[in-house]
Amino acid sequence: MGSIYLIRHGQASFGADDYDVLSPMGIRQAEILGTHLAQLGLSFDRCLSGNLRRQQHTAEAVMDQFKAAGQSMAPLEVDPAFNEFDADAVIRALLPALLPEEPEALHVLRNAAQNRGEFQRLFALIMDRWLKGDYDTPGLQSWLGFVEQVQSGLHRVLDQAGNKDRIAIFTSGGTITALLHLITQMPAKQAFELNWQIVNTSLNQLKFRGREVALASFNSQAHLQLLQAPELITYR
Repeated sequence: MGSIYLIRHGQASFGADDYDVLSPMGIRQAEILGTHLAQLGLSFDRCLSGNLRRQQHTAEAVMDQFKAAGQSMAPLEVDPAFNEFDADAVIRALLPALLPEEPEALHVLRNAAQNRGEFQRLFALIMDRWLKGDYDTPGLQSWLGFVEQVQSGLHRVLDQAGNKDRIAIFTSGGTITALLHLITQMPAKQAFELNWQIVNTSLNQLKFRGREVALASFNSQAHLQLLQAPELITYR
């Protein structure tokens, strides 16, 4: 059987003007992952990412560690099917209907870095509405549309893969969640409850034969845990 390793990007710049940039911690996490994989002797026949900077930067930092160890790695390919959904667009579209129930929501969302707990609560409420599809608006990608996007990318990878290929896909938490939903058939709401637990640079392994895919492991973070530094475990 072949293997696909879904790798979540390193910590991004939560609360900054541009989220789509790895923080210094995110770069360190990616370098630690690269060193760990190189030490394991794990090679990849293909490496892909979405076209978001945080995804590609994570891949590049991992690749740099392979090079430093004198090991080769397949060149990075970009497929936007593995992009994260546009969380900002979802919030903008669904927030107005939430404000009568949550009048402080706008203030919290504008000051997310200072209100992390309350931001997470409100974001989960908005995600729940998005998943249900009851608040879909013109021009906003629906949850079902996002799942179709991710599924198309997975099918392209599987259709081009050899029977024993090892493939790395550097992506995001929402994309991994959509794949969990597709592969395990768990309800979307349950899949998103797992989404909140996906650690930056965690490894999620799929096994495949043709288009038959099974989940082999979820949210492995041994490369970070082995360093016994709790600050390395982050979720955004």
